[in-house]
Amino acid sequence: MAPQYAPSLRSRMPPLLLFLQTGFIVIFFCKVDMEQYLEIKQQVFRNHYSEFQDVNGMVILGFGFLGTFLVRSSFSAIGFNLLVAAMAVQWAVILNGLESLYYRGKIWINMRSLVVAEMCTASSLIAIGAVFGRTNPVHLLLIALMEVSGFVLNGWLLQTFLQVRFLNSIMLLHIFGAFFGLMLSWVLSRKGSEQYHEKEKIDRKTGLFSIMGTLFLWMFWPSFNSVLVELDHPDRGRKLMAVYSTYLSLAVSAVTAAGFSVLTSPQGKLNLFHIQRCTLAGGVAIGVAMSAAHPPWVAMVTGFAAALISTLGSRFIKPMLRFAFECHDTCGVLGVHGLPGILGWMVHLLLQITNSDDLTTAGRFALFHICALLITLCLSMVLGLITGILLKWNFWKPLQDKKCFDDQAFWEFPHLAVVK
Repeated sequence: MAPQYAPSLRSRMPPLLLFLQTGFIVIFFCKVDMEQYLEIKQQVFRNHYSEFQDVNGMVILGFGFLGTFLVRSSFSAIGFNLLVAAMAVQWAVILNGLESLYYRGKIWINMRSLVVAEMCTASSLIAIGAVFGRTNPVHLLLIALMEVSGFVLNGWLLQTFLQVRFLNSIMLLHIFGAFFGLMLSWVLSRKGSEQYHEKEKIDRKTGLFSIMGTLFLWMFWPSFNSVLVELDHPDRGRKLMAVYSTYLSLAVSAVTAAGFSVLTSPQGKLNLFHIQRCTLAGGVAIGVAMSAAHPPWVAMVTGFAAALISTLGSRFIKPMLRFAFECHDTCGVLGVHGLPGILGWMVHLLLQITNSDDLTTAGRFALFHICALLITLCLSMVLGLITGILLKWNFWKPLQDKKCFDDQAFWEFPHLAVVK
């Protein structure tokens, strides 16, 4: 007989969804418009639509399928990923357009604004990965809205007070999302969090679908890292350099992750979790360091170091966080996004200092670069703490322990229905 679950989400989820969506429609009706210059739109469409589709495929297909690794949470991984992404993109378009609204009286939608909104959404999906399986859809929507708000605020602070370039601030999405999610996971920790949940396991079918998500992300990551490069560097060569560097870094990280997965395994075998995630670490690290010039060997070394850190972090640091701090990082966002992101930040710093001829300029850059990281870490963790405290209220009806990591708490399964 199937276990007894909460009978309905009707009292919580539909009111929140309809309220938010109605509010977004009203805002778009009053204050949002599309580009008016046909020639510009046609040129942008020809040049950038394929890249937009790559980023969109990463957010919807890549992150969606990547989360299907848990044997009883596949429906939630794909369905809730689409729901959260659809809502977060609209919210990101509004927040990113506030400056345009202030100066021009309208929020203008173009290909650039949609890509930036998708990247802000990716940051929120990274944060959700840390608490995946232990939250309900209402929690996920609130997390996404709070995380996107914090990430947009972080970018504004860095660009306004530290004169950080837009590309550098947006590529901190990995660090911001990872540490936001970690702090959130720590606050939402449950009794017995240091132990694995009985339903937190992988089988062959769900593992195969999760690998499909890895393939989507791996294939499209060069577009993700290079799509916004020309905003800071009109030279087309910079964009091509970003593509080449990302591909080389990803290739090296895939090989390195496989090697260290076998080395760190007691049985000397490949670990599916490492292949699913640590192979992507090179793309994360080189993306954070993207605005600096990269010779091919630098990109390859970065991919090697990122995969090494990611594999060791997933093998040793993730269990340590769970045991020592009761921080249950479900999808291993620290090892996949947090640590490789900080590595990329360090590579960017070293490259800029090495390429600088003036010690004063180098020192000034290092100071501002360090401040940018500290602001990002502090803001992400503070907002993660606040969000976690808000979600602990019984008003949101958090999941009971026995309902964690299980689709039956939220989805219809007619063949398992209990006849009353």
